[in-house]
Amino acid sequence: MHRHAVGVLWVILYILLVLSPLVLMMVRPTPPGRPFLIEASVALGFVGLVMMAIQFVLIARFPRMSAPFGIDMLLGYHRRIAIIALTLVILHPVLLIVNDAALAAWLDPFGGTWASRTGAWAVYAFILLALLSIFRKQLRISYEVWRLSHTVLGLGALLFAHIHVHMAGRYTDAVWREVILIAISVVMVSAWGYIRLIKPAIVRRTPYKVAEVRPERGNVWSLSLAPVGHSGMQFMPGQYGYLKFGTPYSFNEHPFSIASSAERTDRLEFAIKELGDFTNNIGKTPVGKTAYVDGPHGSFSPDLTPAPGYVFIAGGIGIGPFMSLLRTLADRKDPRPVLLLYGEKSWDATAFREEIEELTKRMNLTVVYVLEHPPEGWEGETGFVNEDVLRRHLPSDEGFERHVFICGPNPMIDAVEHALTACGISEKNVSAERFALV
Repeated sequence: MHRHAVGVLWVILYILLVLSPLVLMMVRPTPPGRPFLIEASVALGFVGLVMMAIQFVLIARFPRMSAPFGIDMLLGYHRRIAIIALTLVILHPVLLIVNDAALAAWLDPFGGTWASRTGAWAVYAFILLALLSIFRKQLRISYEVWRLSHTVLGLGALLFAHIHVHMAGRYTDAVWREVILIAISVVMVSAWGYIRLIKPAIVRRTPYKVAEVRPERGNVWSLSLAPVGHSGMQFMPGQYGYLKFGTPYSFNEHPFSIASSAERTDRLEFAIKELGDFTNNIGKTPVGKTAYVDGPHGSFSPDLTPAPGYVFIAGGIGIGPFMSLLRTLADRKDPRPVLLLYGEKSWDATAFREEIEELTKRMNLTVVYVLEHPPEGWEGETGFVNEDVLRRHLPSDEGFERHVFICGPNPMIDAVEHALTACGISEKNVSAERFALV
């Protein structure tokens, strides 16, 4: 089945799950009617509960689920839909209070009944989860601590919400209704269990060891892994994996694009730039250290998007996945034309430039460097990859049948997407891979 059709089916299933509580509320026997605000409050609370449960599946990294959309789009949706779910959850008590101001006492996390307390705890846990996610960088919370708190608060909010629903009891007097609601959450949370328990056990069977840590330009390191006791990973160029050291059960895992050729399985290579707590020390990784890779993931690959030619637009360390694409196409002796537009701050910071020049001799590759701070005497493009640069270098194919891949910081991708639209390039001919997953 075509992956776009699969994507439509996933969307339909999502909508059906989100609306399922409303259907359950309408199935007889139903309790006596109450004022509209109360019934609307309950309906929003149920929908918010299911949306909150589905969040666990959206981050479960199931390839069949992420393939139609791309992991960056799926995680972006996870963040946006969380705000909507939080709004619905907050509206649940707000509408009750609007209908009867005396119910504001229920917001006391230590007052009222156990039904009201657990409801308040669920709401407050969800609010805290959202605030920590939005302001993580400002609060200087490490990725590992944030991820652990995200999991604990999410599971806690879901548990308290179900206890609240059970003790409130109005629409769950019929046991089968509550069983269905609990079953939905159990299935969703099982996806989290798959990530934390089952998947690490699978990954543990295919360990790697660090074979080489090679410095590149621009504070970039090439981390090369050799498989231990297995034949290596089969992947498509442009995909990525979650890298862990020491144990596959560690919370300390980070997604990195695979930079090596898909035609080689004896080595798995990542291009990692010094940008944070974990990556700042990547150059000190000892050779021989045990590593694990959960992957491959992602759909940022020409193998999934056949075209008569390609345009690759990289910004900074966004060159990482393109090194995999270029190395793979060269190893395959692929004759199709490729244009690489590579934006970087300076010539000295332009990683892999020597190898890229060598690749122009092995494949039909044209390279255009765009430097923000060019050296004296530079005659190439300067500034950023914008509409003017694109118009000067994009091939003038009739109908423009090439496919465009973009990878880099989010602001760069947004700007390039707008510029491509201004150049008349259709969205269907553009794929983007974003780095801001958290």
